[in-house]
Amino acid sequence: MITLYGFGTGFGLPEISPFVTKTEVQLKMAGLPYRKERAMPPASPKGQLPFIDDGGEAVADSTFIRAHIERRYGFDFDASLTLAERAQAWAFERMVEHHIYWGLVGARWVDPVNFAKGPAHFFDGAPEHNREKLREDAQFRVAENYLLSGLGRHAPDDDVDLAVRSLFALSVQLGDKAYLMGNKPCGVDATAFGMLGGVLTPFFESALRQRAEGFPNLTAYVDRMMETYYPEFAWIPLRQAA
Repeated sequence: MITLYGFGTGFGLPEISPFVTKTEVQLKMAGLPYRKERAMPPASPKGQLPFIDDGGEAVADSTFIRAHIERRYGFDFDASLTLAERAQAWAFERMVEHHIYWGLVGARWVDPVNFAKGPAHFFDGAPEHNREKLREDAQFRVAENYLLSGLGRHAPDDDVDLAVRSLFALSVQLGDKAYLMGNKPCGVDATAFGMLGGVLTPFFESALRQRAEGFPNLTAYVDRMMETYYPEFAWIPLRQAA
């Protein structure tokens, strides 16, 4: 039995982290039985979530977990794709994880209202005398990484404009298809769904979310993926929430 370590439910989502969501959906795509446990990043071999324990072997980072699943269990997430389509799917995955992700970070961690509503509560269990300092230090580190990513060097409206260009690219790629690469889900769909769900959750108000809601095929895609992979979760379809 594989054990998946993640943050757990929160922020109106079945899983707080888009990267844990990616791995969980890929485990479901592969039809592998697993159990899920809550953990915090210091417990991981790489200091980040997700990580899995597969028969005593610890594997960290969602991309390396996917490679582990493909190698050990012989499951090809992109079996329906041509070589060129595999390359395109990889390029879109990198765009989602290294560009849209930082837009999500800015909306959750840098915006003071959203930080107080969401990530600040990660430290609620810390000793009271040290709690506020831990929150301030964590927000500072994330904001520093946001700056180093490049997106955080721009004015708030400009960084959203750049993130929306990537959302536009995803919307064009999806078109009227059920999934990003066709009528069958593949590996990149787990990545895109995790990130888009994080952007579009009604829990947070942000300019990025408002702009993302302007792509009806992306909101319908999130609803469709949620219904397929988390049917038990109390998710209000975005078309209704809007």
